[in-house]
Amino acid sequence: MNESVDPEVSIFGEALALASNERAAYLEKACFGDLELRCRVERLLGVQVEAGTFFEELETVTRPSCAMILEGPGKWIDRYLLVEQIGEGGCGVVYRAQQDEPVQREVALKIIKLGMDTRQVVARFEAERQALAIMDHPNIARVLDAGATESGRPYFVMDLVCGTKITDFCDQHQLSIPERLDLFIQVCHAIQHAHQKGVIHRDIKPSNILVSSRDGAAFPKVIDFGIAKAAQGRLTNRTLFTAIEQFMGTPAYMSPEQAVRDGKDIDTRSDIYSLGVLLYELLTGLTPFDPGTLLSVGMDEMCRTIREKEPLRPSVRLGKFSAEELASAAQRRHMDGPKLIGALRGDLDWIVMKCLEKERAQRYETVNGLARDIERHLMNDTVVARPPSRMDRIQKMVRRNKLAVAAGAAVWGALVLGFSVSTWLFFREKEARRVAQEAEQKQARLRIQAEKEALKSRALAQSLQDLLQRFGVALTRDRSELKQMLDRLAVADSTEVNNAAILRVRAQLRGYAGLFADADADLNRLLQLTPDDALVWHWKTATLVYARQTEAYRKHCQESLRRFKATRDPDAAERIAKDSLILSVGDVDMNAVETLLSTAANSHSDWVRLAKGLAEYRMGKYHEALDQVRKLTFEKNSAFDTQALLIKAMAAHFSNQPAEAVAAFKSAEMQINKQLPRVTNPEADGPYSGEANGNWADWLFADALLHEAQAVLAEGNLQAPAAK
Repeated sequence: MNESVDPEVSIFGEALALASNERAAYLEKACFGDLELRCRVERLLGVQVEAGTFFEELETVTRPSCAMILEGPGKWIDRYLLVEQIGEGGCGVVYRAQQDEPVQREVALKIIKLGMDTRQVVARFEAERQALAIMDHPNIARVLDAGATESGRPYFVMDLVCGTKITDFCDQHQLSIPERLDLFIQVCHAIQHAHQKGVIHRDIKPSNILVSSRDGAAFPKVIDFGIAKAAQGRLTNRTLFTAIEQFMGTPAYMSPEQAVRDGKDIDTRSDIYSLGVLLYELLTGLTPFDPGTLLSVGMDEMCRTIREKEPLRPSVRLGKFSAEELASAAQRRHMDGPKLIGALRGDLDWIVMKCLEKERAQRYETVNGLARDIERHLMNDTVVARPPSRMDRIQKMVRRNKLAVAAGAAVWGALVLGFSVSTWLFFREKEARRVAQEAEQKQARLRIQAEKEALKSRALAQSLQDLLQRFGVALTRDRSELKQMLDRLAVADSTEVNNAAILRVRAQLRGYAGLFADADADLNRLLQLTPDDALVWHWKTATLVYARQTEAYRKHCQESLRRFKATRDPDAAERIAKDSLILSVGDVDMNAVETLLSTAANSHSDWVRLAKGLAEYRMGKYHEALDQVRKLTFEKNSAFDTQALLIKAMAAHFSNQPAEAVAAFKSAEMQINKQLPRVTNPEADGPYSGEANGNWADWLFADALLHEAQAVLAEGNLQAPAAK
């Protein structure tokens, strides 16, 4: 080891004595353009808060004595003989050493410098040792041993890597672009391995990638994980942190997220950015930003440049070379100038610029993704990287000129807003006038159409009324002729109102004519057009009762009770309630029936009493049912009087009053035998008096009750059914 004072220690001591605003000018002069030396001194200045007793040690260092010459060429550290110093970083020194046992071999031994064994530096040293120890890749130097010197400074032993930094190797051997890319892919595989082990290098640069020839082939090795960071967790149990104002990495290769005050938000994509800088340099011989310029503008401006300034594409950068510079660069790549620019234009430009994106999310997600894209280029396949779209360019321009864009956007926004509001008000007024005119025209058309439909409806209503008067009061004796006439009464196709009117009259007339199947078909269509017409539901109930379709009747009654349960029409309520009780089906919703009968209380008193009497009979209240029907005063021989007699017959039977039951039954039976054939038989002779003695539907209900009463009275010992 050279016993003279280390240059960075001497410069560090002088800079430390200066005011902070004077240090930059001094370092520029003292380092003589040696960028790596300046970086090492700036790192020392950055960790001086953690140095503790560093100033006392500095005094010792600046006055050499035999006490400080603890390690150096010819000295032993454990079983390793230091042969010569081969490398030096900001915090450590690397020696070529000879190991004698248990095997004889040459190794590299790295040890912390004197005066640099602060808590933070030791933690970083151990982090590097741990990072190398957990990795096992042919392109990464291995850790072979570790320990501490007698003075307590840690060291570790690793493979001795004898090689040239990658950029110099490529230039010295005049490697072509494909050969440089093959070498770069090997580096990518090494860094991907580190990432898979949870380690981020954070200082990828040519001097940390040494290349040697092995069996005639170039073989790179990645070294110096001195500022490596764990992707997750920690590499060491020692406290490891980055002091404020301290930046990790070499400025020219530093990612935008590293160029911030704390530098903590780092992930594997930071290494992808640094690999992009390395690839840029392998292709052009220059880094995207000139290292001397970065260091000369001061820390804040340097960081702003890295974070915000967009570099030129490699092909564009080469295009700005002088003829001599381009010829020299092309010669080192074993081709001529124009072909070199053409080789970079396209795929390689896109790949490099994707690595150098300021936004991490727009870079390659993994180093393997970068390596595969280069392999696609070498195989003349389509690469994933693409040229920036117009939107990408606009976004980058906005990031570069935030204040100007914001001011311009504000002015433009105000102009656009004012113009938009004015335009909107104009078109709104115009649209309002158009809508008003259209509404007025539509209203006029609707008024004319309504008047026409009213005329048609009045004419149709009059025609149907005449037809009902003709056939409803005194039907023709030839009912086959009537059927033909009704079939010819076609349903109109103009409006639903007219269709419903025709269907309603035709269904009623078919009922009068005893054509119940035809009437049922009309009623099915009518229920679709007028689902809230209670009279239509009443007629439909009659056709189901006549056809003895008990299951269909049950479902029909359930639906009618559900639909009309909340009606406020007393006539509709009375009709639906009674219709649901004509046949005994066993599962009638009596709560709904009672609700309807309560609504029907304001209707015709006899009709309501008839419905209540039938309801009480169905619930097993025979005495109450008998009291209700005894009060009825219907016209003799009418359909309602006949229904009342049949309810009285069944209620009297279960009330142990057989004489009254038989008398009521015989009277009802005589009336039905006289009237029903004229209702149900289309071929019967003689006129049917129609509404004079009751609607056809009511006579069908009377007939259903007659069959039930006949069965009840036929079994003299019949027990009363349980109340429902």
